[in-house]
Amino acid sequence: MLSYLEASSRKVEAALKTFLPTLDEKASTLHRAMHYSLFAGGKRLRPALAFAAAEACGGNGSLAVPSACAVECVHTYSLIHDDLPCMDDDDLRRGCPTCHKVFGEAVAVLAGDALLTIAFQILCETPVSPRYPLRRQIRELAVSAGSRWLIGGQVQDMEAEGKETSASLVRAIHLRKTAAMMRVALRLGAMAANAEPWELRLLSRFGVALGLAFQTIDDILDVTQTQEKLGKSAGKDERAGKATLPGVLGLEVARRKAQEYTRKALDTLVPLGARGESLRSLTEFLLRREF
Repeated sequence: MLSYLEASSRKVEAALKTFLPTLDEKASTLHRAMHYSLFAGGKRLRPALAFAAAEACGGNGSLAVPSACAVECVHTYSLIHDDLPCMDDDDLRRGCPTCHKVFGEAVAVLAGDALLTIAFQILCETPVSPRYPLRRQIRELAVSAGSRWLIGGQVQDMEAEGKETSASLVRAIHLRKTAAMMRVALRLGAMAANAEPWELRLLSRFGVALGLAFQTIDDILDVTQTQEKLGKSAGKDERAGKATLPGVLGLEVARRKAQEYTRKALDTLVPLGARGESLRSLTEFLLRREF
């Protein structure tokens, strides 16, 4: 599965370089900041999900290249903004100094804004899909990245800091901040492949379960792993009083919840048969991260 992620990463990075402004275009500081954060590494999980979803629906993964690139731009924008001093105040991301540490806060904000904006420009390059007009695909990404989901989840996350919280609130934050963007990556990949309506519904359910598993494991790793392994500040969630499942339920129960969400994700894929193999392998790979 690592080879699938690596191949997906190479494919999406090659495409992103064609979509982004070059480093020597005017406003070059802004473009350097965009490139710095977008090409700083990372698993490229969301693009891989878009490619695998297209394949699971009987299409070629290449159909989902614009979708994969658009979602990755939105994801990177969200990381740049999450790291800002007025939000999570982080100095490291993917093992490198965060965007605002290198380029200053103002340029980091604008780099995030520019990545969010260009995501919709890139999505417009998606090939025509008989069942899913482009306006529907654009709306899918806009809603998932907006106040009801991604941005709303960040606000919930900030408001919960340092307060007594519950497992249900943590789940709500995880649904908005993490699962929504995994779900939309899957949905856009499926739409690019002209998925059957039942396949789209199935992948939506899968995306929710996978997102909950992924974020729960991330929160566990923040407690159990070193900064060197994580590529970002370790133990920061606890110091900041973040709402996490390990903080609310303890490590062992959180581990069981991660396994429960993963089993649910895998069970959801059963009707896809052999076409869901890449998605199954991705799910199992994510659960096997050290925690």
